[in-house]
Amino acid sequence: MKRWLGKAETALGNHSDRLNAINIFPVADGDTGTNLYLTVRAATQALHGHGPGGASHSGDPRQPDAAQTDVGAVLAAAGQAAMEQARGNSGTLFAVFLCAAAEPLAGHTRLTSTLLAAALNRAQIRAWSALSDPVPGTMLSVMEAAARAVAAVDAGQNGDDSNHALGLSLDAAVEGALAAVIRTEGQLDALQAAHVVDAGGVGMLLILDCLRSAVLGEELQSELLDGLHGYDVQDPHIHTSMPDDDGVEVMCTISLSPLNAATLRQRLDEIGESVIMSQVGTAAEADGNYRWRVHVHVPDAEPAVRLIRSLGEPMQITVSELALPRDPQADPVNSSGHER
Repeated sequence: MKRWLGKAETALGNHSDRLNAINIFPVADGDTGTNLYLTVRAATQALHGHGPGGASHSGDPRQPDAAQTDVGAVLAAAGQAAMEQARGNSGTLFAVFLCAAAEPLAGHTRLTSTLLAAALNRAQIRAWSALSDPVPGTMLSVMEAAARAVAAVDAGQNGDDSNHALGLSLDAAVEGALAAVIRTEGQLDALQAAHVVDAGGVGMLLILDCLRSAVLGEELQSELLDGLHGYDVQDPHIHTSMPDDDGVEVMCTISLSPLNAATLRQRLDEIGESVIMSQVGTAAEADGNYRWRVHVHVPDAEPAVRLIRSLGEPMQITVSELALPRDPQADPVNSSGHER
């Protein structure tokens, strides 16, 4: 799992420019590649520094504790770090994906075809439900297609938990994701008009191919990207020809009761778009509240910030102008966003 996320960080870093170039949905702000890269980097750094996947809790690196050999625990730690530092729509949805995928893997020390099917299915369902107004033709469709492809292969394996069966399922995940990426162009009017595939979908395809590569010990399949519309390095940066999007992106982490969380989602839906709310972790706090990661696009930040503060005390709140792409080398609160 650490190798997977490390490969994904490298791959997304290498491809961030092309992903940004074709990023026109839901807003043409040219930052999907950057957002995915920074979110995956947060997950990777969490596993190489502290907690599960880092130094042994016992102090002896030759004797890893149970948390370090528990696939679900490792991914949960990575997912929580990704969620706390998620960037944009794409980064937030991947963080949701990672946290949800960890749940069926809890307590297991190795991945199998059946566990992969369960993890991908849980992850795609959670990602779809995190968005208030999800649409096909995005990375959600790619997640769903990969999960369905793995489920179909696993169903024919009769519970085979061999590495061979896992390999077949990983192949199917990537093949299903690729087919879904190609379909995105015809699923959204904006993509069809620009003659490009969805940037977040391509990013998810890269991430899944990194999983296949890490588990099977094989090279990444660079030919997957051949022929994807808008992805040739000679193609222009599509998003630069689009009109600038007005408004801002507001993100934060906040502790809320289930009722207040539902209220916040409903009221954000009334004043903004691209509303994503997902629980951070599964345990309730001492006061019975839960931690939530919140994401919304609004015309003006102040009403959204006032609304959020009326229901709780937000942490890590950032406001970023949608018309300005983020700098991948900048701090979390940078020239395109500031802490409130």
